[in-house]
Amino acid sequence: MDIVIYENKDIQNQLNIKKLDWELKDGKIHRIFQFKNFYDAFAFMTQVAIYAEKINHHPEWFNVYNKVIVALITHDFGGGISNFDIDLAAKMETFAKKYQ
Repeated sequence: MDIVIYENKDIQNQLNIKKLDWELKDGKIHRIFQFKNFYDAFAFMTQVAIYAEKINHHPEWFNVYNKVIVALITHDFGGGISNFDIDLAAKMETFAKKYQ
């Protein structure tokens, strides 16, 4: 897949098109996922980690008990939000539904 870096005005449009519940803040897209317990949060993170490694696009994230705090940005090509971030955000939402 070719990389497309979005202009700020296009990022929210991309999130809306894919019906993603993420917030653009400080040049990154952010989301907090909440699960029933640590086990489910960690299972979600493991599934995302395997997928992220496969596509070579990795999230910035932080976990406390049942919460996973995520920020996505593309560091290549000068940085910004890319189609890889939007696609990973969508995949993360799909994975999260299995554990929520």
